[in-house]
Amino acid sequence: MPKSVAIIGTRGYPSYYGGFETAVRKLAPFLVDAGWSVRVYGRKGSTKPEDSTRDTRVHSTDTPGWDNKSLSTLTFGLTAFCHALFHRPDVALIMNVANGFWLPLLRLRGIPSVVNVDGIEWERAKWGRLAKIVFKLGAYFTARFGTVLISDSKEIQRRWKLEFKRDSVFIPYGGEFPDPLPIADGLTEGSYALMVARFVPENTVSEFFAACEDIARDHPVVIVGSSGYGGELESAAANLTSRYPNVTWLGHVSDDTKLMSLWQHAGAYFHGHSVGGTNPALVQAMACASPVVARKTPYNLEVLGNGEYLVDPDSAAVAAGVRRMLINQEERNAAKVYNRDRAWKYYNWRGVCEAYERVISEVSALNRREGFQLAQAPLEVDEASPSTRLDP
Repeated sequence: MPKSVAIIGTRGYPSYYGGFETAVRKLAPFLVDAGWSVRVYGRKGSTKPEDSTRDTRVHSTDTPGWDNKSLSTLTFGLTAFCHALFHRPDVALIMNVANGFWLPLLRLRGIPSVVNVDGIEWERAKWGRLAKIVFKLGAYFTARFGTVLISDSKEIQRRWKLEFKRDSVFIPYGGEFPDPLPIADGLTEGSYALMVARFVPENTVSEFFAACEDIARDHPVVIVGSSGYGGELESAAANLTSRYPNVTWLGHVSDDTKLMSLWQHAGAYFHGHSVGGTNPALVQAMACASPVVARKTPYNLEVLGNGEYLVDPDSAAVAAGVRRMLINQEERNAAKVYNRDRAWKYYNWRGVCEAYERVISEVSALNRREGFQLAQAPLEVDEASPSTRLDP
């Protein structure tokens, strides 16, 4: 029988909601090719079963839960864990520390876990006090009961070592490298500013909206994203489009080709994410050779590799940085080449998937040798085992 892995904590396969879902779309077929039986847990209505790119060898299982902002991860996670306990995979790949509460169940069943800890969720401004406490407690459970932890950035790795005394394996996200794509109707190559982000405060959305009042006087601005729940930021985006003919708000865009075209032809892409590790949108923008202006954070500095186009999180600094990129063609072209080359060298899906498969295989192999003992203590993994330089 092939080795089996259960993937828990995303919206399912194939889904286009966020970074975890993108990672699973790449990883699940790769694991099948490597000889694994793969089951991805998800939520009804969140996947695209008729997707032409769907690999039918990947088993998809929807479990019930309460689909709201505060309880969805916990409730869908619990039911997925219960299903996995019954089917008993060789190893479970868990996304999101909120699922850490259920890791003791895997231990009791003797199922080892590999946990992607994501970002520092308890510092995100979008969460209320109770949610932040839940995420912090989930992190403690993850540190205590997770077999192997994965950090998607060196800075996240450092934080977990400092705060939770747990080592983790560094595996970032990857990007796709598209051929030249046609530009969207109504746009001109290199002329427009672009923002792609979920509408939450820590993504510097309100500061970018304020900067739009300056930028849009001379340049088109394209905004991609939404909150998913309405609210002030969506109202502000709608207000911008009504006041400034140069501003276009597209809402949430799930079409990857359309997104990559927008990044590919942008004159400046503003990346305002402030809390997290290696952000998938930033990596994908770089892979599309987008000229990036980013909020000044250690995470964005790590991914970009230099701080030349990092800006402070205020509207004046954002407007100045975006304008600089838009009006200076020589700098813009140099940034495009640099960003794509760096993404190709360090952030590509083949290397990412190979690193995940190596860790999962090591955990599964040790569990078979050690039996139930593996479930009683965290596994020590050689930090150098998955490459931190992921050459294509």
